[in-house]
Order: sequence, then structure tokens, then C-alpha cells
Amino acid sequence: MRENRIRKIWRDGGAVVNGWLGIPSSVSAETMAHQGWDSLLVDQQHGMIDFQSAVTMLQAISTTDTVPLTRVPWLEPGIIMKSLDAGAYGVICPMVNTRADAETLVGACRYAPDGYRSFGPMRALMYAGADYPQHANETVLTIAMIETRRALDNLDDILSVPGLDGVYIGPSDLGLSLGGEPKPDQTDATIMAAIKRILGASKQHGVVPGIHCGAPAYAAQMVRLGFQLVTLQSDNGLLGQAAKRVVGELRDDLAGNAGSR
Repeated sequence: MRENRIRKIWRDGGAVVNGWLGIPSSVSAETMAHQGWDSLLVDQQHGMIDFQSAVTMLQAISTTDTVPLTRVPWLEPGIIMKSLDAGAYGVICPMVNTRADAETLVGACRYAPDGYRSFGPMRALMYAGADYPQHANETVLTIAMIETRRALDNLDDILSVPGLDGVYIGPSDLGLSLGGEPKPDQTDATIMAAIKRILGASKQHGVVPGIHCGAPAYAAQMVRLGFQLVTLQSDNGLLGQAAKRVVGELRDDLAGNAGSR
């Protein structure tokens, strides 16, 4: 079975640099996949991506050794199983607030006897190899998003669920839940305390911590704190920034030349 390189990076004590895809385009996904990310996530929750688009994007990512991940729209076993059958090597699930939520997530990602995932790996067999059924349970990643005050109240119960590989902090929803702003790169003392609490508890339970970031400098700060999966912005955000920069450079140049005449 094709190795999940994320697991190897984690075993070696490293941090995964993850990219985020919200544009429903296989060409955009393929372009991103060739830029050196360790993994790329197809966002079926807040991106404009339906399941069929997600499949083509997973296919595009497979032109490289970048690990394909997905965020499902919600904690619903059907879409979790379909996404894994389509070849995603890990699922990030939003709004996991209780132990029962985490158990539902893990169970949907694991074949019996470890879970209740229905068998029909379809494209996953082509991507991963003919022995996918024998090794999927120890290869596919199950990652729960911790992003509410309720999840913080149930943190130890969530983290103690067998088979949960990681947690992923959604700083925007966590900020809102704690009375702050919905944004990445949080600096508010209350929100930072919650982030560090999640980080520390994850380490205690042997669960890998991840977080969504904006600026590279902030992501590097999070890695130094101990996070082992950091996401940098998104495809549409990076596209907008690059376009704004080059248009601005051209207009500044033209304005400067006009002033010198």
C-alpha cells in the first residue's frame, strides 16, 4: 500500500506543511500540488467544492507525492466514507464537540473490527494499491476539529478516543466561541491560552496537534510551540494576494513614470 507520508513525518518528529484548496478546479489543485506542500486538503465544508469536484481534485493531487486530505462538510458518516473511497488519505471533521462525536468520526474511518466503515474503496484501490483493505485502518488519518467552548469542556474525553490520530484547531470558530474575532493567527490572551491548552492536552494523550494559520511567520511560531501540522492560507487567498501584489506593482510603476515626465 502507498505510504502515508504524513505519518512518516510525524514519526520522525517533524511538522507537516499543509495547503488548503477551496477552488473547485482540478487544474488549480494540480498547480498547488506541484508547489512543494507535504499535503493538500480539499475543503468540502467552506470551499465551493461538491463531491464530484473533490474527486477530480484528489486525482489531480495524485500526479505528485503530496498527500491528499479532505475536510468533510459535517460529521456525517456517509460523506466521510465516500471521501475515503475516493482516495483521501485523511479526514478532518469540523465541530467535534464530544466523545461521542469523536467515536463516530473514528468509526466511520475504520473497517471492522475497529469501526463500521462500509467496504467499497473504488478509487482508493487505484491510488493506494491492491492491499488497501488490509492496511487502510493504520494508514488513513482521523483528525477532529476542536473549535468551540463545548469541545474545550470535553477535551480530555475527545482526546482519549482510541484511533483518533490528530486534532486540528479552527481559530476562527474557536475565537468566536470564546468571545473574540473569527480570524487565523490569533494573539488574544484568552484564545491563545485555549490554543496552548489544546496543544498540551494533545501531547499528553499522544494525539497530533494541528492548526490553521495565515502568515508563514505565525505558522513557524506554532511549529516551535509544538504543532505538527500547520496550514498556510488557501488557494483562493494566495491567488488574491498574488494578483493584488502584481497589479499594485504595475500601477505604482506607471504612476512613478508618469510623475517623472
